[in-house]
Amino acid sequence: MTATIIECALNGPWTRKRQPLIPISVSECIEAGLACVAAGASIIHVHPYDETRGVQCDDWVIYARIIEGIRARADVPVYPTIPLGTQEASQRDATARYSATQQLAARGLIELAAVDPGSVNFTLANGEPGFVYANPEEDILHGLALAATHHFKPAYAIYEPGFLRTGAALHARVAGAPEPLYRFMFSSDFLFGFPPEPYALEALLQLKDSCAAAAPWMVSGLGVDVTPLILAVVARGGHLRVGLEDAPLGSTLSNVQWVERAVRAVETAGGTVASPSGMRQLLDLDKRA
Repeated sequence: MTATIIECALNGPWTRKRQPLIPISVSECIEAGLACVAAGASIIHVHPYDETRGVQCDDWVIYARIIEGIRARADVPVYPTIPLGTQEASQRDATARYSATQQLAARGLIELAAVDPGSVNFTLANGEPGFVYANPEEDILHGLALAATHHFKPAYAIYEPGFLRTGAALHARVAGAPEPLYRFMFSSDFLFGFPPEPYALEALLQLKDSCAAAAPWMVSGLGVDVTPLILAVVARGGHLRVGLEDAPLGSTLSNVQWVERAVRAVETAGGTVASPSGMRQLLDLDKRA
């Protein structure tokens, strides 16, 4: 049976207004990341923040401080996001949007990076105003070209089924781009894609088999508890992301508690949790950092 990789997404763009327990400062992110690794995570994902204002700040120098702080004490990948694309913001040059990724990759600091293959409406189930997360084709291809140049693995967030087909087709256009990790995004707080139900996972796996059969895959989401899917994830050889970026908004559990719950669920399902070296082997990562 394939060991299950557990990734922890520490914070996301939510600010403490929507997710009160997220780490924000560099030191908080480092300590949270290390605690999650100790609990069983072998990949860390983080968003950098302006500590004085408490809002996301896509500065590669802040990323580098967090990555280097975690990597100094734990041999795990720590990887970045891309600036949130809205209809207006997405008109910016793709080079500017992926600037932090390029800077980190050029310095050998990342082994994975977010490249999201499509655009989606983030409509909240509670009726609060939502927004459009926009990823024009130009941006996706630019991210994949960076992956080919710097040999990092693209981490695809699959918010809608069509993202699978688009992601596979665009990946095929970029010579030398490493095979992406397909991360299926479920939600309860938002109305994109599917809720965390077994039928939904099965539908996504069947579609993936038709366009990217050999690619690794992972279950996660936004505003969601994916625990009900873990039995199927272990049985089908998939992987798992948890943490306060993905958890239901207003979560009372910490990042470490989400990782600990995931570890227990994997082991209860008869699986084993991948070590950092096992994770690299499963994802065929080029360890450059």
